[in-house]
Amino acid sequence: MDPLASLRDAEPTPFWLDSPEKPQPAPALVGATTCDLLVVGGGYTGLWTALVAKERDPSLDVLLVEAEEAGGAASGRNGGFVESSLTHGLHNGLSRWPDEIGLLERLGRENLQAMEDTLVRHGIDCDWERTGSLAVATEPYQVDLLQEEAEAVARYGGASQYLDAEAVRAEIDSPTFLAGLWNRNDVAMVNPARLAWGLKHACLKLGVRFHEHTPALSLDEQGHTMAVRTPYGRITARKVALATNAYPSLLRRHRPYTVPVYDYALMTEPLTEDRLASVGWRNRQGFADMNNHFHYVRLSADNRILWGGYDAIYHYNGRVRPEYDQRHETFATLARHFFTTFPQLEGVRFSHTWGGAIDMSTRFCVFFDTSHRGKVAYAAGFTGLGVGSTRFGAEVVLDLLDGARTERTSLELVRRKPLPFPPEPVRSLGIGITQWSMTRADHSGGRRNLWLRTLDRLGLGFDS
Repeated sequence: MDPLASLRDAEPTPFWLDSPEKPQPAPALVGATTCDLLVVGGGYTGLWTALVAKERDPSLDVLLVEAEEAGGAASGRNGGFVESSLTHGLHNGLSRWPDEIGLLERLGRENLQAMEDTLVRHGIDCDWERTGSLAVATEPYQVDLLQEEAEAVARYGGASQYLDAEAVRAEIDSPTFLAGLWNRNDVAMVNPARLAWGLKHACLKLGVRFHEHTPALSLDEQGHTMAVRTPYGRITARKVALATNAYPSLLRRHRPYTVPVYDYALMTEPLTEDRLASVGWRNRQGFADMNNHFHYVRLSADNRILWGGYDAIYHYNGRVRPEYDQRHETFATLARHFFTTFPQLEGVRFSHTWGGAIDMSTRFCVFFDTSHRGKVAYAAGFTGLGVGSTRFGAEVVLDLLDGARTERTSLELVRRKPLPFPPEPVRSLGIGITQWSMTRADHSGGRRNLWLRTLDRLGLGFDS
């Protein structure tokens, strides 16, 4: 079978958002209003910020505005991996914050459990499965790296299981798998759109005021308050939490710290029992391979396979446009890789193709800052692993707005920002050279060239 034929009938829309459960949008704001806390952005970061703020102080008047619809961007399009790591994996955290990595790992696990507890408390049904996840080696040099990772995870309080080729294929059967590392407790799988919609519903129940299709156009200080202009009215707020992530920030000084990078995914039709049995996958873990250009893969509740990743596409000057959500050359590449990994699934078709922008920072994980004498705070730069850490980000943002010194705000991760990206055209040139170098490393036993080694020394990440 030609792998491209599997794409013939695919719908060009995010699978998770293509659901009759999608709620009706809240009405746009019309007229001026005031509030105690204004949250700008209706993705996970904004939703968690509004929800946690109301849980901390039910009397607080919280207003959330979203330019489109809640969960419609990255929060409703991702793979649904909810990881405890706040640092885009242990390796990235160790390389940047070795003195506080133990604390970061503990806080990450506490955050994941608090997230699960919140879902139970508010009755949010989002197909939450605490399955853990597998990192799989597909090249010989990666096997030793997995064994080293297992030792590091144990050293910092985690529980993982190293699997040789036979053992990993007993979990998920692919001829490309040479070894695996199963993190059993620190990762959950979730339906990302239903999570966003459930958080929105919980916010509304607690009294958060919601206005969708209400873009925030400007942010200005007015004495002891902040003023945000929208198309049909102005909002006056005592404090503002910015949660726009991949989209241009209302704070211009914030913009150089992130770039929007497009990520893409395919979803198969539901697998029959025989086809699923041919793969195994009884424990339903998500998995990702260990290449620089990696794939992330998981089962949906109705036994479809989500197959995403590999390409990460940056558009000149950080453009974010709806037409970039579909990229046929990437879908073709993903389809070929799918059937190389699972040749026993020949004949399976893809039902959906989609993409979306994520907010990448040079340190590959979230950062924070405040402005306007502490009346404005933001979190951004999650770089693709934000489903879980957005809740932690919300807690930090609220701590910062309260001026509170907490265990979270004392972290170096919170106190220091990453290096900014250079302006164009240097930015595009640098990202292009980096992408080429990572591809070359994937095809040369993981050896990082002078360019990548220089970035490593400068603390500029690009290790996954």
